[in-house]
Amino acid sequence: MSTIAHLSDVHFGRHDPEVVAAVEAYLFERRPDLVVISGDFTQRARNNQFQMAAEFVDRIEAGGLPVLAVPGNHDVPLYDVARRFARPLHRYKRFIDDDLCPYWENDDLAVLGINTARSLTIKDGSVSREQIERIRDAFNDVATHKTRILVTHHPLFAMPLEEEEGALTKVANRSSDALAAAADAGVDILLAGHFHRAYSVSAREMVDTAGPALVIQAGTATSTRLRGGEQQSFNWIDVVKDRVELQVQRWEERCFVSGRPTYFEFVDGNWRFAGRKEEEGVPAVPFEERAGGAS
Repeated sequence: MSTIAHLSDVHFGRHDPEVVAAVEAYLFERRPDLVVISGDFTQRARNNQFQMAAEFVDRIEAGGLPVLAVPGNHDVPLYDVARRFARPLHRYKRFIDDDLCPYWENDDLAVLGINTARSLTIKDGSVSREQIERIRDAFNDVATHKTRILVTHHPLFAMPLEEEEGALTKVANRSSDALAAAADAGVDILLAGHFHRAYSVSAREMVDTAGPALVIQAGTATSTRLRGGEQQSFNWIDVVKDRVELQVQRWEERCFVSGRPTYFEFVDGNWRFAGRKEEEGVPAVPFEERAGGAS
């Protein structure tokens, strides 16, 4: 079994220092195999904001935890027009990571990140044709027992908006092509952020042709830019092939509190919701035992 801490939308420059410290303490105590940060490291892509974000990442890595990161739209300068179009992600590459399509692999997981932030789209995202081919090629040599994960900042699916019944969010440009590539590549899990809302669902429940991936959205981990009444949160994801346990860690007063674990199982070619701990039909036993003792 491997564990991912999935953070997003940390927004340094509009962050809560107490929450930042609590995230770090949680990570160092629980020690996931990988920390994924799916974009929006800064509020306005300024040097001092990137410096704070870089120090945050450095502290996590200095504590022995690997980090896979992708930029978000807030990591592209908004008001510095010359820099926005000439060198949109120069500061991100300087402070955070010069690899905009990072890849990480261990005995259980193969994880690819794709940059969806662009100069022209301002808030919305896009996937290039080259990146679509990268998705197809990245997992070619991955062993079949490993869980394949794709990380983007912008979701590749239209998400329901809580504040307006029936309304959906926008999707990244070429998202349909990217989803087709992900399906061809056998991607199991799609991780993203952007909307500051924790959300999980089987891809096929939204789009029939999307392939069998499990979609997991993260809320904002450390920002004070809260939406829809949600507090700061991040995802804690335990993965065994064909089984996922998801716990949303939500900020309550002065600490993060774990939500009830939600289980998903891959059955008959599709991810299915398998209940929550202590819910009828779901045994209240450790995930390792549910997964047959895997480790």
